[in-house]
Amino acid sequence: MIQSFTIDGKRMEERLKKLSEMGQTKDGGVHRMALSEDDFQAQELVAEWMRQAGMTVRRDHFCNLIGRREGKGSGKPVIMMGSHIDSVPNGGRFDGTIGVIGAIEAVQAIHDAGLQTEYPIEVVAFCDEEGPRFSGGLFGSQGMVGRIQPGDLQKKDAQGITRYEALKRFDLNPDRMADSIRIPGEIKVYLEMHIEQGPYLESINEPVGIVTGIAGPAWIGVKVKGEAGHAGTVPMHLRKDPMVGAAEIILAIHRICGKDPSAPTVGTVGKIQSFPGGSNVIPEGVEFTVDIRDIDLSRRDRVMAEIRSAIDEICGRYQLQVEIEENMNVLPVECSDHVVKAMQEASESLGLQAPKMVSGAGHDAMLLADIADMGMIFVRCRNGISHSPKEWAETEDIVKGTKLLLGTVLNYV
Repeated sequence: MIQSFTIDGKRMEERLKKLSEMGQTKDGGVHRMALSEDDFQAQELVAEWMRQAGMTVRRDHFCNLIGRREGKGSGKPVIMMGSHIDSVPNGGRFDGTIGVIGAIEAVQAIHDAGLQTEYPIEVVAFCDEEGPRFSGGLFGSQGMVGRIQPGDLQKKDAQGITRYEALKRFDLNPDRMADSIRIPGEIKVYLEMHIEQGPYLESINEPVGIVTGIAGPAWIGVKVKGEAGHAGTVPMHLRKDPMVGAAEIILAIHRICGKDPSAPTVGTVGKIQSFPGGSNVIPEGVEFTVDIRDIDLSRRDRVMAEIRSAIDEICGRYQLQVEIEENMNVLPVECSDHVVKAMQEASESLGLQAPKMVSGAGHDAMLLADIADMGMIFVRCRNGISHSPKEWAETEDIVKGTKLLLGTVLNYV
């Protein structure tokens, strides 16, 4: 049945290129922060493509862009597909975007075939999945499932703009967010296609994979405070240097997360800043982020507890003060068995041998699992590189992933 629908790879390739021009960097990367002007222009472009595929378009109060194609029956739960179009600083053109453009293409194929589905279909470009601007990702999907806390809206970017203010600039009303929360039963199934962001599919020479579970990310912010001083006049043994403490903490994180080579636990310190930031000044404070991920929640929690203990020990030894702020804590989730099965059947009908695999990266799908059955498709990316201008996925592979996505949708509509 899938073979009777047309997926236009050239159209998808052109759209990916066009979208990459919104926030394009000098070296060909994409710097498209959530709720920025570039993000607004990108959303407007995606909205037009949704309309061309026969969808009506709206934004909810979390700034999730939603395209909808009605089904036959009224009051039926929705078949939802999507991903995100915001990027990390100087990221790539495929991360998130192939899931949105692929979902639009799947709806376009259904629309062009004149198929009237029993259930309505929605395509969502979730707001602020990546999280660098306000130090906390998965905002739009957390909002949709009712997980946003009041403090999330008051987080500030580097310019001092709060997320609340940024949403208002999109002509949205953050005070009405409760109106945009979806509840169990509203969404029949959620499907997301994404680049793998790792080397496994390339290593086995397969274009697509079927995800069985997603590791849960836990983010903390660490602020280490000591005493500022002149770099040339304070003896080493009298210093309370937070940079030394931060360095030891970072090494401890690396050691703790790598202690069991057989475990998929990973830890990353991706952002660090010292204050006041002079080359000839002992810092007064150092702030850095910590990202811990694992598919096993109990193991992830043990690792995080070990890291907190190490932070306390190191700061005590150097007479430093420390503050730890939890920025995100998302549970690992399993994909729904019946969705995995539907994807396997669609894969076989397309002549693919899509392997089952686990996602080490977090995705909007893991939040949607709170209220709906969900599943994910991975598409091979060159050398496993992502979050970089070097990120690349072949159009042929994206088309195969989109056909698998469409085949899975057809199982439910």
